[in-house]
Amino acid sequence: MKKLLLCVALLTAGVFSAKAQFTVGAKAGLAFSKINADDVSSSSVTGYQVGAFARVGSNWFVQPELYLGSSGGKIEADNNTFNGKVKFTTLNVPLLLGKSFGNEDFNVHVVGGPIYSFILDDSKSFGGNLESGFDNYKSSALGYQVGAGVDVGKITVGLRYEGGLTKISDSFDQKQNLWSLSVGFRFL
Repeated sequence: MKKLLLCVALLTAGVFSAKAQFTVGAKAGLAFSKINADDVSSSSVTGYQVGAFARVGSNWFVQPELYLGSSGGKIEADNNTFNGKVKFTTLNVPLLLGKSFGNEDFNVHVVGGPIYSFILDDSKSFGGNLESGFDNYKSSALGYQVGAGVDVGKITVGLRYEGGLTKISDSFDQKQNLWSLSVGFRFL
């Protein structure tokens, strides 16, 4: 972790020393999330994402973000003896490294990097005997994001995949993943 932070600091310092572009903006979008768990079937739920981002650099850039989101999943036993739905409210902090292709007014970009999610609240509804295995959710999770987007003028549109690196619960080895589609506006 110390090496990662050192690399990010050196990259950021290099970008600033090259008199790179600095952008700040707001974004909002939809998230389609699913909880992967052993021995149960799962399906996705639709949530939201609302927050802010900064972009430091132009050709290569670092993009830290901070946004509030909702995610979760539907869970069902393979033999239909129990089912349930879990929804999380999270504060998400991705730190992405990106590469853009094009110019400032129109470009396509790819991004990737780690994301740390603080679980602020969880809402659970279960049928059958499911709750005892799905009631001990952790307060945070570590994952990764990869994606692509398009910038047209001050508008940015992005599509990303987020995968879980850590379990959100030890019961049934649960990990969360999601797809997100967002639209943003760059102020600076």
